Amino acid sequence: MTVLPAADGFRMPAEWAPHARTWMAWPSPSVTFDSADDLAASRAAWGAVARAVRRFEPVTVAAAPGDAAGARALLGADIDVAEIPLNDAWMRDMGPTFLVGGGGLAAADWVFNGWGAQDWARWDLDGEVAGHVAALAGARVYSSKLVNEGGGIHVDGEGTVLLTETVQLDPGRNPGWTREEVEEELHAHLGTSKAIWLPRGLTADYGRFGTRGHVDIVAAFARPGVVVAHSQQDPAHPDFEVSREVIGRLRASTDARGRALEVVELPAPTVLEADGEWVDYSYVNHYLCNGGVVLCAFDDPADERNAEIFAKLFPEREVVLVDAREIFAHGGGIHCITQQQPLV
Repeated sequence: MTVLPAADGFRMPAEWAPHARTWMAWPSPSVTFDSADDLAASRAAWGAVARAVRRFEPVTVAAAPGDAAGARALLGADIDVAEIPLNDAWMRDMGPTFLVGGGGLAAADWVFNGWGAQDWARWDLDGEVAGHVAALAGARVYSSKLVNEGGGIHVDGEGTVLLTETVQLDPGRNPGWTREEVEEELHAHLGTSKAIWLPRGLTADYGRFGTRGHVDIVAAFARPGVVVAHSQQDPAHPDFEVSREVIGRLRASTDARGRALEVVELPAPTVLEADGEWVDYSYVNHYLCNGGVVLCAFDDPADERNAEIFAKLFPEREVVLVDAREIFAHGGGIHCITQQQPLV
């Protein structure tokens, strides 16, 4: 008989709960980082995030064995580096989802298949990263049969999980799975009881290197009963209609405790395109750490507006803006490259 984490008393806590540390991964030469200049710029961007998080809590960066020494030199002595074989650098997605309760630390190890077995992706190494990280953290591992990534879920710590129809029901991830089967598997591993399904993610996330709709770029819990949501202000951008639909769905939803959701809109940056393509620049893709909010910045007037919104949402935390344009150019943001290990 298979024992599941929720039955053992484990659950995924909210991101604002205290952390023991943050896990990240170091960019290595790959399809994602395909030139020396690109790799150097990406490492600088990932390093800036690691140093911002390190102001608030310990950070461990996983680096491929041949890259560990260079990572240590660039990151500095106060950031730990662990040698782990890697294909890519998105720790949120390939890393474990940590759980608490049940007498210690545990981890849900989802199946990772390169964001739906995309033709450019390689995941023979990344598919094993969750197990390596969980072992280093001393966590008990529960392996799930669901293809899922950390960026595809967001929880309130009180029984509610946000997700999107185009990720968990993606035929490249979970062919043949029903909505009910997805919910059952998520609840059994996260300790949740209510799933709020959003229709899709942002438009640019469906491009060649996108995730096909991760929720952590469109909506996230700020506290129980309160969500932040991407709000594209310009009708010329296709995300204008996407964000209206998502916000409408959220405002019509209740959480696991029956509360109607309060939705705080995060105005999108004024820039609409980069290199001739729509951008999905989003302040939703922030990261909460002990005493801090590490917030994406885009050298845009909306940076300070969103920093003020987060300062009001989290008056006990310091808001730190970090330029995320280089990270978004590769398909994600600050939340996508970080993974919290909760304090037990």
